[in-house]
Amino acid sequence: MSEQLPGVRSTPTALSAEDPYEIGGYRLHARLGSGGMGVVYLAYTPGGRPVALKAVRSEFAADPEFRERFAQEVASARRIHGLFTAQVIDSGVEDRTPWLATAYVPGPSLHEVVRRHGPLPVRTVLLLVAGIAEALQAIHRAGVVHRDLKPANVLIAGDGPRVIDFGIARAADAAALTGTGLRIGTAAFMAPEQALGLRATPATDVFALGTLAGYVASGVPPFGRGPESGALYRVVHEHPDLGHVPGDLRELVSWCLAKQPGDRPTTTQLIEAVHAHPAVGPRPEFTDGWLPAPVRDELGGRVEPPVRQAPAHFQPTRTATAPPAPPAPGPGPAGAPGPVAPAPGFGPAPVPGPEPLPGAVSATGRGAARRGRRRLPAVALAVAVTLLACGGAVYYLDGSEDEGAAVTDAGPPPRSAPPATPGFLPGYARAELTAPDTGYEFDLKAGKVVSTETASWYLARDGQAFLPSEESDAFVSDGAALTPADCVRGIETRPAAALSFAALAKERPFCVRSPDRNEVALVRLVGVTADGAVTIVVDQYRRA
Repeated sequence: MSEQLPGVRSTPTALSAEDPYEIGGYRLHARLGSGGMGVVYLAYTPGGRPVALKAVRSEFAADPEFRERFAQEVASARRIHGLFTAQVIDSGVEDRTPWLATAYVPGPSLHEVVRRHGPLPVRTVLLLVAGIAEALQAIHRAGVVHRDLKPANVLIAGDGPRVIDFGIARAADAAALTGTGLRIGTAAFMAPEQALGLRATPATDVFALGTLAGYVASGVPPFGRGPESGALYRVVHEHPDLGHVPGDLRELVSWCLAKQPGDRPTTTQLIEAVHAHPAVGPRPEFTDGWLPAPVRDELGGRVEPPVRQAPAHFQPTRTATAPPAPPAPGPGPAGAPGPVAPAPGFGPAPVPGPEPLPGAVSATGRGAARRGRRRLPAVALAVAVTLLACGGAVYYLDGSEDEGAAVTDAGPPPRSAPPATPGFLPGYARAELTAPDTGYEFDLKAGKVVSTETASWYLARDGQAFLPSEESDAFVSDGAALTPADCVRGIETRPAAALSFAALAKERPFCVRSPDRNEVALVRLVGVTADGAVTIVVDQYRRA
């Protein structure tokens, strides 16, 4: 049973009307994904640390046997403290909707890495084997067998892999799924004893690790693709196909894939074998060179992101600034943001559907050819300088002395569809979006968070400021309310010189117009955490 699990870094999407705002004291910011057992959310602790929180589906929550097993598995998982695991930090096993929270790992899964970049080098695979084997040691010491070790359940960080979902899926074994004949696990990565319904042991996880290593080294699962029934048969009765696995890895992978559990290496033997390999040596270390460059660039970490060159028609925004005028107080309770009002001319339009995942081309290469770093248009700079000279400045420009100030998270705004008005059509409404780090940007057309260099009309991050897409115009409102008509008038008369976080604190509304001038997005900055996550609320409109 394929499952998307806590800690998985997927493309965050906006919360839907059916999603709660808070679970167990953790405020939810976005969806990370969903699977057979529940929905995974990106959430934040009261102190601002990101977590991956999984809420169990209602059909499981209603099963007393599942709840009992789930509580046992969570208790076991909380005893696991390996450096190569995503720590379970909290849970609500007695809540009406059971949930658990793990440390959020800001990195892609091995499945995503191979899909985007192809097979990994021998040294990288060997280091992954050693790191995952060490994670399995911590898991097994706690009396847990993972049972579903696969590329989607291993996340990649700059300092090594992180194994997630250690044993939690086993709780579903107690639910009604068992009666339908479904097995817990993923067929192509199951050990023979697991496929036959026999008892799982630590050797079961070693078999899965061998299958995983074969896959990431070759891009092809050792027991092939296709229907689950065929994969299960091959796992039990046939030898793995290691023809695409590099020769100096085949012996190690084949050892892990022995049909009999007693013939497989222990995790200690696996780590020793990696140490003995000439491509690694006795001191395997996850230094800067352990990942191939395209993967390292995707992760970020210590690698500087590629600089987008400024097009000729843009000018730098660094100049003298004056303090902004304080935002006008919004309606409603004290501290609550005011509503983003509709403008004359805007009625309902279908909400954009989900878009396919980005292709295999890396963001680094695509970005250099597709777009440069947006800078302030000359007309906007002239207007800003004029306003400053007249004492009427209402913007912060890049370089303001308050630029690095923290922005307070003021809580989620109410969800309400904007009413229709002549001239414009509302698209999505009150979409709360969170970009966990600079590897993501806001797709203003689709109302979702995507990987950088993905969207055509976007709002990215440049230090302590927002960076709109090329040919996009922006406007910052003087007051607490902003309409599409205000946006268009403001862009034509007072285009924003810059969109620094300091200028947009306290949810001061601003807007961004699409390059084709047919759509506008009304935006409020909700919060910026110490870890660099940025949350906004967006209403989108298009011309009727």
